Amino acid sequence: MFTGCGTALITPFCADGSIDEDALRRLIKRQIDAGIDFLVPCGTTGESPTLTQREHLRVVEITLELAKGKVPVLGGAGGYNTAEVIELASELRHLGVDGILSVTPYYNKPSQEGLYQHFKAIAKAVPVPMVVYSVQGRTAVNVEPATLKRLAEIENIVGVKEASGNIGQMASVVHQVPESFNVLSGDDSITIPLVALGGRGIISVVSNEIPGEMTKLARLAMAGDFVGARALQRTWLPLMDVNFVESNPIPVKAAMAMMGWCEPVWRLPMTAPSAQNHAKIEAVLKAAGLLRSAHAG
Repeated sequence: MFTGCGTALITPFCADGSIDEDALRRLIKRQIDAGIDFLVPCGTTGESPTLTQREHLRVVEITLELAKGKVPVLGGAGGYNTAEVIELASELRHLGVDGILSVTPYYNKPSQEGLYQHFKAIAKAVPVPMVVYSVQGRTAVNVEPATLKRLAEIENIVGVKEASGNIGQMASVVHQVPESFNVLSGDDSITIPLVALGGRGIISVVSNEIPGEMTKLARLAMAGDFVGARALQRTWLPLMDVNFVESNPIPVKAAMAMMGWCEPVWRLPMTAPSAQNHAKIEAVLKAAGLLRSAHAG
């Protein structure tokens, strides 16, 4: 179900900081119309740590309204408090999500056994498909291949979003988990090598901006057309890179605002990019022709 290209959706806010539901609906419709394989609302790209539980559920609810019967929805539900994650994941299950994406606990730095017990507890309490999200650079903890091998034995833990940036580790993960376990890239720029190793796609940031193009790149790679996939990679690598000129999702939301899809509003402690980085983002968008085709409204 969760293969190909899934978009880690931004959460658009109004000028007063509230959720911009109209903009959210436009973003979701654009994703579906572009042929995205699945949607990931309220991941960390969606600024989920700053959302109240009610807001979190509302964003997922809107996504489900528009996506049901068209594309699967993988709702974000992660954090450092296992009991709270279970509560949120249970609510998402009741809304009807197709699965949950659960980021590793941050700040408290659990051991590998702690990680295993954390995800096992969530999976046992909330019997929906779950994708583990390993992103050491943001959480200070790495889900090691041996731990993923153990987690893959739990029936409803179906995959991992691997964002370590470590190709060697990704190769080890693919080698150790069952073939049915979905190993997804957490970094746009290394989608191709991960798929070449046996991965099954990407949970993408850049597909907020270019959903059709990134979906095509993932599908070409998965079909073994690496020449075609590399051609798209060459075209879009500057955009993939500039999305991380500051902490995600600052640059991608700035880009989406420049393209006319949302207001340039973040919730503290995130702020707008520096003037220098704003100019870099704008230059990449102009070079890619994305400002000329900006959404009007």
